[in-house]
Amino acid sequence: MNSFYPPMLLQYAINNEPFDHPDYLASLKLDGIRLLVSNMDSLKLYTKNMDVTARFPELHNPPISKGTILDGELIVTDEKGHPDFEACMARFQSQKSKHHILFCAFDILYYRGQRVTNLPLEQRLALLEDELIETEYYSRMRILNGSSTQLFDIVKAAGLEGIVLKKRESRYETSIQPCAPGSKAIRSWSWQKVINYDYSDVVITGYSKQSGAWLIGGLEGERIKPLGTMELGITGPLRKAVWPRLRRFNENKQFVFVKPEILCRVKHRGFYKSGLMRLPVLESVIN
Repeated sequence: MNSFYPPMLLQYAINNEPFDHPDYLASLKLDGIRLLVSNMDSLKLYTKNMDVTARFPELHNPPISKGTILDGELIVTDEKGHPDFEACMARFQSQKSKHHILFCAFDILYYRGQRVTNLPLEQRLALLEDELIETEYYSRMRILNGSSTQLFDIVKAAGLEGIVLKKRESRYETSIQPCAPGSKAIRSWSWQKVINYDYSDVVITGYSKQSGAWLIGGLEGERIKPLGTMELGITGPLRKAVWPRLRRFNENKQFVFVKPEILCRVKHRGFYKSGLMRLPVLESVIN
């Protein structure tokens, strides 16, 4: 029996800025993989798009009752205790990876056979605290009291991913009936995220023949370090405006390479261990 419900998704906070409001609760945003733990007729582990039960045998004895479905984030932490997305992806791709996984639950959809998505968030959190026994592989997200703006300052100083702001009275918005993994999820303003972006200046070094994504590089003296590709934030009008200024000098089957003359400002989520930029988003063309 299918027991997948599309997980409720967040909106970006306006201008990606934190705010203090008594109607909202704040928590850390963990840098990992969204995961549903469904302990209905049988145990199932779902990402937003697929059944991954077989990939994580460590989670096969969940410390929850039958008839319970939890929503949360699967993470791997580094030596500082910070979520390490690359390590999490390595463990996701192979059970041979030695990385220790941890499922951090932050919501509950079913509680001992009863659907609870229509209860206010604060009541669901009380049920989650009552239901989940923390173990080596299962934990529960903590709600942090105090100022969300001060919390975000702490997150930035620590180099963490961001924060989440949720209405105290928000319901869990999902489908009425279970459906196939990958089904469209609801993105709600009742939940908002604020991302701790880094900002960098890069140059356009080429573009993909297939997708149109821009190749970007970082200036290091007279050298240009390849930083990967960028698709996000490039609007149609901006692409048309930049196109005549791209001076081609070489190409291969995948890419056209251009002279690195156009400087851009981008926001991103740091760098992979390979040195490539993670999720760059165009903010503006500088010159």
